[in-house]
Amino acid sequence: MTDPRFYNNKGPFTLSQLAEIGECEITRGDPSTLIHDVAPLNLADSKCISVFHNKKYFEMLGSSKTGACILDEQSIQKAPNDSALLVSKYPTKSYALIAATFYPIEKQKPGIHPTAIVHESVKLGNNVYIGPYVIIEENVQIGDEVQIGAHSVIEKGVSIQEYTVIRTHVMISHALVGKYVHIKSGARIGQRGFGFFMDPSGQGNHLPVPQLGRVILHDFVEIGSNSTVDRGSGDDTIIGYGTRIDNLVQIAHNVHFGTGCVMVAQSGVAGSTKFGDYVAAGGQAGIADHLKIGSGAQLGAQCGIMSDIEPREIVMGSPAAPVKTFFRQQAMLKKLTKDDRKK
Repeated sequence: MTDPRFYNNKGPFTLSQLAEIGECEITRGDPSTLIHDVAPLNLADSKCISVFHNKKYFEMLGSSKTGACILDEQSIQKAPNDSALLVSKYPTKSYALIAATFYPIEKQKPGIHPTAIVHESVKLGNNVYIGPYVIIEENVQIGDEVQIGAHSVIEKGVSIQEYTVIRTHVMISHALVGKYVHIKSGARIGQRGFGFFMDPSGQGNHLPVPQLGRVILHDFVEIGSNSTVDRGSGDDTIIGYGTRIDNLVQIAHNVHFGTGCVMVAQSGVAGSTKFGDYVAAGGQAGIADHLKIGSGAQLGAQCGIMSDIEPREIVMGSPAAPVKTFFRQQAMLKKLTKDDRKK
């Protein structure tokens, strides 16, 4: 159950309302039944709605006390007899829509906190919120309904379009930020990249190369907490429409992401690598520079990507190999180590 100190519940809602919101079909239960909250299967009571989306938890589903459950058609027989059922093709999506109805994102009231420093040349849209100790430098443009959290710094010339949310302690420079972008606390956007000429003399006098590009964040991009997106060295660094970057991710200069890519926590991309659309990289994946990652490729957790990846290819391991090859290699290694022990 959610803690009311942190979350404001907008319920209750009837089962029929939730079915419509979640794009579900009621297959069991009274449509007029009031549901007061969302909760996990193991914590829910008769006033709650839960979701079942992982077959590992069939036992938990069968013993749940939940008043209603969102699930797919194949799982109906495993559901508790006393629960109302909302059948969905995509239970997780339905749950997300329903949970967001109970707990919509709370917006800050528009206004500029008295401790904020906003340069007189800044162009502010309507209903903008600027939090405590924010610094916004000259010639910044901020669209309608933008929210900027405490202690964030927006450097000169940055453009931020409508409905974007910037959390606390964020720094943005040399960037054009689209609509409905979400930048979480501690992120760094547009900082100078890791570009220098390595001194061959061995004296350690590495010469910095000027980083003269920008960062382009397209609409509906999300940047996780304490992640960094370096500006381009000449070309721009581009994060494509709807791309999701998790916490503690490093994006180097001149990297290009297509539409809808996903980078999971602690992954990193070296300079000038280009991604197609809907590429997904697991946690701690490392991707070398100047590569091409094809659309729809899936990069397993802790992958070491050292060469181009074909579209829709699934790879694992370091150095990365196609998934079938990887598992054959693991099976062979296991067999060899067993043979060694016999000797």
